[in-house]
Amino acid sequence: MAIGRAGRHSSVLSSVLLQILLYLSSIYGLFYFISSLCLIIYKSQVLSYPDSDLALDVCLLLLMAGLDVIRLYWGVRGNLLESEKYISANLFSTGATVLLAVYFLVWQSYVLRADVIINSILLCLYGLAGVVGFGALARFNRAYS
Repeated sequence: MAIGRAGRHSSVLSSVLLQILLYLSSIYGLFYFISSLCLIIYKSQVLSYPDSDLALDVCLLLLMAGLDVIRLYWGVRGNLLESEKYISANLFSTGATVLLAVYFLVWQSYVLRADVIINSILLCLYGLAGVVGFGALARFNRAYS
């Protein structure tokens, strides 16, 4: 038994499923970043990719990678510390990375079949982690209210 915030004994509220999803997201996020960068390079060499769009796509991919690292850190920390603040920040940053993933799925200059596949898998992981993260947040709020 762990001692809760109020000093009373309580059970562990951390979510094993959330921890697993965050771990899988970290591995897939690295694969996603490398493959998206390779696809952008491929498209810039093979297709007539406008320079301004190329710069925008690379900058947004770097922004997405940075946000994903922060999202994973806040998620792991929030889950292990059973912190509503970190889990809330994780869910907010998940929303931002979902918007960037949708950009790469729908609005970039050229969307290849490979883009659709890797972005669809990423969005599924984000969706699962978001649902489980909301569940963990609700459990933390209920226990510490």
